[in-house]
Amino acid sequence: MKYSFAKATTIYLLILSLFITSCATKKEVAKISKKPPVTTKPTPQKPIIQKPETKLNLPEVDREFRAAWIATVANINWPSKNNLTSQQQKDEAIKILDLLKEANFNAVIFQARPSADAMYKSDLEPWSYFLTGAIGKAPVPFYDPLEFWIKEAHQRGMELHVWLNPYRAHHTTGGPITKESIVSKMPDQIIKLRNGMYWMDPSDQKTQDHTAAVIKDLVKRYDIDAIHIDDYFYPYKEYNGGKDFPDNRTWNDYLKRGGNLSRADWRRANVNKFIKRIHDEIKQEKSYVKFGISPFGIWKPGFPEGIKGSSQYDELFADAKLWLNQGWVDYFSPQLYWKNDGPQSFNALLSWWKSENTMKRHLWPGLNTIGMRDVSDRPAEIVSQINTTRNTLKDNAGTIHYSVDGLSKNMNMYNAVKNIYKTKALTPLTPWITTDPLVKPILFAESSSNSINLKWNSPQPKKVFQWILYLKYGETWETEILDETMNSKILPVTKNGKKLNNIAVKSVDRLGNESDYESKKM
Repeated sequence: MKYSFAKATTIYLLILSLFITSCATKKEVAKISKKPPVTTKPTPQKPIIQKPETKLNLPEVDREFRAAWIATVANINWPSKNNLTSQQQKDEAIKILDLLKEANFNAVIFQARPSADAMYKSDLEPWSYFLTGAIGKAPVPFYDPLEFWIKEAHQRGMELHVWLNPYRAHHTTGGPITKESIVSKMPDQIIKLRNGMYWMDPSDQKTQDHTAAVIKDLVKRYDIDAIHIDDYFYPYKEYNGGKDFPDNRTWNDYLKRGGNLSRADWRRANVNKFIKRIHDEIKQEKSYVKFGISPFGIWKPGFPEGIKGSSQYDELFADAKLWLNQGWVDYFSPQLYWKNDGPQSFNALLSWWKSENTMKRHLWPGLNTIGMRDVSDRPAEIVSQINTTRNTLKDNAGTIHYSVDGLSKNMNMYNAVKNIYKTKALTPLTPWITTDPLVKPILFAESSSNSINLKWNSPQPKKVFQWILYLKYGETWETEILDETMNSKILPVTKNGKKLNNIAVKSVDRLGNESDYESKKM
C-alpha cells in the first residue's frame, strides 16, 4: 500500500508540474503577441506621367483628277494598227502610260469595248477587229490586253477606268460583218443605220440585259477602278441621214402593253432605267468601283441662258441632268469641247453643271485637247480651262483630256499640261463610298553617318494603292506621292545644310483615302 500511495503521489506531482509549465508558456506567448508589429514605412513613389505624343502637323497633298481617254475604236489611239504583234501592242501601251506618268496624270480611261466587241477575253462578245484585224481573233501570242493595261497603269500609280459604249454594235471601220459579230448573234436587237453603223435598240430589254451582263462581267473579273460610258445613247441624227431612229418594233410592243408615254419620253425612260440599273449592279458587285458618265456637254440649248447647240435631251434621248441630280454616278464628265467664250462657253457650262450637282458628285469635265476650234493658241486655252476648273471646283477639281494623241502628238500641248500638273496629286476623295479604314504602315529607319536607309510596309498590302512620304529637313516638310511598288528609300542626313529630323509615312487606298501616319524622329 505504501508503494502505491507514493507512486500515485509522484504521478500527481508530475502532472501538476506539466500543467504549470504549460500555463507559463501560454502567458509568455500571449505576452509576446501583445507587442506591436514592426512595420517599415514605404518610400513614396513618384507617379509616372506618360507624355502624350506630339501630333505631327503634316502638310496636305495636292488632289486633282487628271485623266486621258485612250480610244481604241478605228485605232484612234491604241493600238496604232490592227496588225501589230502582241509585243508591239504592249510596247505602245507602255509608251503611252510612261508619257502620262511623266506628266503627273493619275488615271487613264481605256476603251475596252469599242463596238460590242472586246479588248479582253470575253465569253459574251468577240475579240475586237481593231486589235487583231479580224472579229473574234485572239492576239498571238496570247495575252489579255485589258489585264495588261490594268497592271501597268496601277504600277505607275494610275487608276484604270474601263470605257465602253453601251449600244454601238458595229463601226464603219470595223471590217466585214462575220458570224462572230454581235450583229449576227443578236439580229432582232440591232439596226443598220444609213451611215453604215449598226446600233442596238436601247429600248429592247434584251439589249439592256446583254450590255448589263457585259458590264457586270468586267466588274467581277477585272481589278478595275471604274466603269465609264460616253455620250452615245440613241445615235446622233446624222448617223441615220437625219431620219428618226427606226425602233417601230419595240415602240409598237410598248403601245400594245398599254404604254401611254410619248415616244420621246419612252426612249428617255428606257435610257434612264438602264443608267440606274448599271449604277446599282456595279455597287452590288464591288462597292468601291466607281461609275462615270461623259455625256454631250449641252443638256438643252438655253441651259444656261445664251447657250446654243444640239440637245442631247431631244436628239440622244439622254436626260443627263437627271442622272446627276439623282446621284446615279460617282463622277460626271460633260464633254465641254468649246472655248471659254462664245455660244458654247466652257465657263458658263461648267458653272451650270455645277449648279445641277445637287448630290455633290465629282464633276470632271472633258477637254478637247486634240481639236478645239477657233482658238489661236490651243495649249494656252487648255491651261486656262484647267485653271477654271480649279477655281470653280476647288478641292474637287479634275479634267479628262480627249484624247491622248492631243498630248503625244503635240509637244507644245504636252509641255503646257505637264507644267500645270507640275507635282503629283491624289485623286479627290469619294466620301459617299464607304470603306474600312487602312491600318497605319510599319516604318523602319537605319542611320549611318551620311544617310538613312528607310523601309516601310503595310499589314494590309493588298489594300495599298500608293504611299505618301513626309520628310522634315530643318523646319520644312517635304511630301512625295509614291507608287505602291516602292517601299524603300535611301535619304541624305542633311540637305541644303539642313538636318533630317523627322520622317512619316501614310498608305493610300484606291479611293484616295489616307491611313494614319507612322513616324520616326531622327
